[in-house]
Amino acid sequence: MDQGDTPRRFRDSECAEILRGLEAPQKRLPSKYFYDERGSELFDQICELPEYYVTRTERAIMQAHAAEMASVLGDDVRLIEFGSGSSVKTRLLLDRLDHAAYVPVDISGEHLHKTAQALSERYPALDIQPLVADFTAPLQLPEAGDAARRNAVYFPGSTLGNFEPAPAIALLRNIRALAGNRGGLLLGADLQKDIGELEAAYDDTAGVTAAFNLNLLTRLNREFGANFAVDAFRHQARYNSEHGRIEMHLVAQRAQDFTIFGQRFSMRAGETLHTENSYKYTLDSLAELARASGFETLRTWTDPAQRFAVQWWRSRSAAQRLAA
Repeated sequence: MDQGDTPRRFRDSECAEILRGLEAPQKRLPSKYFYDERGSELFDQICELPEYYVTRTERAIMQAHAAEMASVLGDDVRLIEFGSGSSVKTRLLLDRLDHAAYVPVDISGEHLHKTAQALSERYPALDIQPLVADFTAPLQLPEAGDAARRNAVYFPGSTLGNFEPAPAIALLRNIRALAGNRGGLLLGADLQKDIGELEAAYDDTAGVTAAFNLNLLTRLNREFGANFAVDAFRHQARYNSEHGRIEMHLVAQRAQDFTIFGQRFSMRAGETLHTENSYKYTLDSLAELARASGFETLRTWTDPAQRFAVQWWRSRSAAQRLAA
């Protein structure tokens, strides 16, 4: 399709980002485009799969320690959740917070507003301010209501692991600025474990993760005017031991051409589109990440096997004052 016919909301930086990834020696696509309405539904299904330990392990930590987490967040807090999805784990916090406000931030507007409506029915006194936005970009938050006196960011699900180290630090520094010295970050992070368990979690036997990965191409075809032959790709998940991360790819089953934004690209049989990373951490590497982004780790909650961690971070200057 001609560049002039490109839908207006996908011009400029987003189009440039996609084209830059496809022009790279290892072709890649931004994982944030997984989350249209169908992608969000598929991810909710992934979270309930037997192989996908991440959600149930984090949920168990939250169920065991939500009261303590709510205590460190404090009443009168405005809880800003990045990548809120269905806000299932968040309800464990909202059940225990008084005079709070909640800003769920998600790139999928349809899914976000459905969730916000359900939450407003469950918490009629809660000030809910859904924000359709890409949280990797600077956020323009809604005006704070009377109840909220400080900001705290909730970033669950180990979504931070989808970012390369330098962009992860940049994002965390943005979070630090958003939270300020009186707020903080409640972070969920997946920890290193058996490689077989990791790979199975991203390549389930029911094929839901494969459908989730392939839906990215379907969305690009529908909304961006691309013409990927979706059935000519297969899902692949593999652990990269050098970088300590799971990688998701779409593997071309045959040589093919496709176009997007008026540009033509070719792929060889066996060549891949790299769609997502999921870095896995140790408690030491999380502490280094906190320090590099201006935070200090004040609390850590894990499951008995230390497969997953939820941590409370405050800005380093505020944490030092508390310790004084």
